[in-house]
Amino acid sequence: MDRFAGKVVVITGAANGIGAAAARRFSSEGATVVLADYVEDDVMKMAATLPEDRTTAMVVDVSDPKAVEKMIEDTVRKYGKLDVMINNAGVHVVGSVLETSLDDWRRISGINIDGVVYGAKFSLPHLIRSKGCMINTSSVSGLGGDWGAAFYCASKGAVANLTRAMALDHGLSGVRINAVCPSLVKTNMTSGFDVAVQEKFNERIPLGRAAQPEEVASVMAFLASDDASFVNGACIPVDGGATASDGQPKIA
Repeated sequence: MDRFAGKVVVITGAANGIGAAAARRFSSEGATVVLADYVEDDVMKMAATLPEDRTTAMVVDVSDPKAVEKMIEDTVRKYGKLDVMINNAGVHVVGSVLETSLDDWRRISGINIDGVVYGAKFSLPHLIRSKGCMINTSSVSGLGGDWGAAFYCASKGAVANLTRAMALDHGLSGVRINAVCPSLVKTNMTSGFDVAVQEKFNERIPLGRAAQPEEVASVMAFLASDDASFVNGACIPVDGGATASDGQPKIA
């Protein structure tokens, strides 16, 4: 399919995991993709796997507003427009509020919250011109709480509600804004989980397994497509059914 032929898509956190899967998916459907990540070697290697004439790699720290502004300006200067903004960059910190440090909070809020705010702030004027859309990566941890992940839950909850609020503010300007909310996904971020932890996740996910990054990217592609033309302000769980539960234990 060439659903995104002629479209310009910016993806943060694009060197690995969900961001890399999104880059491959949009590129495979004809899009010009701008891959942004703070690890230069990784983002350059990822970009090298995509068509050279429709791919640009940028080294960007999304917690730096000037870097994000430059990323958007450079994209529009090179390609003339921006159609889809995917705010995907994120980090995870394990621990309760007492177990984690203020430096941990500054890091996770700087990337997970500020990075989305900056991406939205600087991309929206261009998305309004193109009648484009924005997709943010939240989490099921932004829809409910987790044990031992207070800062992460706070950051992803902020992304979910920011998504809803921006959808209200900018819908009449022709910009749709939605979020994906994955559960456990097989990425570098979760690769350190031991077998026992992964088994606990599998017990809680009705499909019995973690998601592949491509399964999240496919939902992003739907949200960016004309098939989702009346989907706005949605925070869509991509979780194998985990949030379908009321939290009570399985007894039969």
